[in-house]
Amino acid sequence: MIRFDKVHKKLGGRVVLDGVDFEIGDNETFVIIGTSGAGKSVTLKHMVRLLTPDSGRVWIGDDIVSEASGADLERIRDRFGFLFQGAALLQWLNVGDNVALPLREKTSKSETEVDRLVNEKLKLVGLKNVVDRYPSDLSGGMRKRVGLARAIVMSPEIILYDEPTSGLDPVTSRTIDNLIDSLRKELGVTSVVVTHDLHSALAIGTRIAMLHQGRIVEVSTPADFVKSRNEVVKSFLEAQYITKHGVWEKAVKDEA
Repeated sequence: MIRFDKVHKKLGGRVVLDGVDFEIGDNETFVIIGTSGAGKSVTLKHMVRLLTPDSGRVWIGDDIVSEASGADLERIRDRFGFLFQGAALLQWLNVGDNVALPLREKTSKSETEVDRLVNEKLKLVGLKNVVDRYPSDLSGGMRKRVGLARAIVMSPEIILYDEPTSGLDPVTSRTIDNLIDSLRKELGVTSVVVTHDLHSALAIGTRIAMLHQGRIVEVSTPADFVKSRNEVVKSFLEAQYITKHGVWEKAVKDEA
């Protein structure tokens, strides 16, 4: 479905991606984690050619998106839905109009059909009776869910999530995690999630890839990821209190 082949990218003279290689299969939830500045969002942007590699290729199915342009690039991008970090809702439009935006811009569907699809997708993300409300009236978690409804309203094959739980409390974060997982199962979509939230990654990922200094240092299932012997991975795990030798547990034992 998605393949990175020796992708290199510099931004501002700094190496951000240094020969990145990986493949994502159909109906996976592939989670890319790493510290700030590791190149996670840069990797995501290459999938829809918001950025182009300095060298290497990015494949979406049989298409080389890194070399596509014009109508071909538009066709490839139409296979994606995108949930932006801040949901990117238009503040002057109500919820219904925000979700309907792609349908009105890209299709000739009747307003009756648009309304039906908008309500259908809002129901899928657990939101009812909010069509006439505005983004400023919603909580952060609700705005994320509205953004997710807009991302799936065109029935994409692939959904890209950029820090979907950023800025949310733990309970709301787990709600978003559950939505990501349920949509993969209900809609059969492939999901690519960029996050620094390892708890989220372990909860929803079919596989987890860790980026460090522009390179993929680990790709494995959640069960194998927590047992990794890679020092970078182990440090990341301990920093978020995942392993039994985490800093938090050590501190508790020391106090005892």
